[in-house]
Amino acid sequence: MAGLQETVKRVRAFNRFYTRRIGLLNETLAGGDFTLTETRVLLELRVREPHVAVDIARDLGLDPAYLARILRKFHRLGLVTRSPDEADGRRRLLALTEAGRRTIDELQAMTERDLAAMLASASDDKRQRLTAALDEIETVLGGEVAAEPVRLRPHRPGDMGWVIEREARLYADEYGWDITFEGLVAEICANFIRDFRPGREFCWIAKRGDERLGAVFLVQQDDHTAKLRLLHVEKAARGQGVGSLLVRTCIEQARASGYRKLVLWTNDVLASARRIYQAEGFQLVGEEKHRSFGKGLVGQYWELAL
Repeated sequence: MAGLQETVKRVRAFNRFYTRRIGLLNETLAGGDFTLTETRVLLELRVREPHVAVDIARDLGLDPAYLARILRKFHRLGLVTRSPDEADGRRRLLALTEAGRRTIDELQAMTERDLAAMLASASDDKRQRLTAALDEIETVLGGEVAAEPVRLRPHRPGDMGWVIEREARLYADEYGWDITFEGLVAEICANFIRDFRPGREFCWIAKRGDERLGAVFLVQQDDHTAKLRLLHVEKAARGQGVGSLLVRTCIEQARASGYRKLVLWTNDVLASARRIYQAEGFQLVGEEKHRSFGKGLVGQYWELAL
């Protein structure tokens, strides 16, 4: 367990690395004419217009005198306007001019260009890990991660490979399962594609924006019974209802497709998934000890009458 001082040292080391990596020690940002602080003030004005200087100073944690110097520079360059506040004649409302809006838009475009160049060589998996890590940092430090709603879509070319890779990695990392589990997942995915029954079998990928968060399969066991398979949720998306959404979607589709029963097989170590199944009304109908994936496990059979 990391102590407070060890954590402080690690955060400082990361700060040194990151400021060097993206050039925050340079006098200006992204090769432009404005410092990082000046750019942040422009962005604040762009997001919320009109604004009051005292609010900007508070929101950004800036010394009011320092902010005043920045605003005088902006006024001199024709980037901001000042107008009386009708609700309080002692205050002046700040707003960007058209030139000010163009300036911050250009600065943001340059920053995004530089970040895109820095991240271009990273694989999809590394970018996904980076996004998850940044979300976790915001959560740990008390921020609220603004997120798009989670949406489900049917499988597309490339999704099977992603499911195989992600499930193999997650179960190896979290439970120490060996590569034979990856073989099982690959076999299930191959059978799903080869023997696919439109209208009777389904795969859903949970997404937020362009990021894949998890997946689940609904396959036909017989004419009256469907089977839920390969439920997984990425670590960064857990605790947000993604797993429950995937399972409920399976249940609703199984009913709509005319199945009378929905079954699944899992292992008792997968406690989070088991809680979802219980919450959705599944009943445990059998257990058996077995040795698979390099581990001694207890397999469980669950059923839900539809």
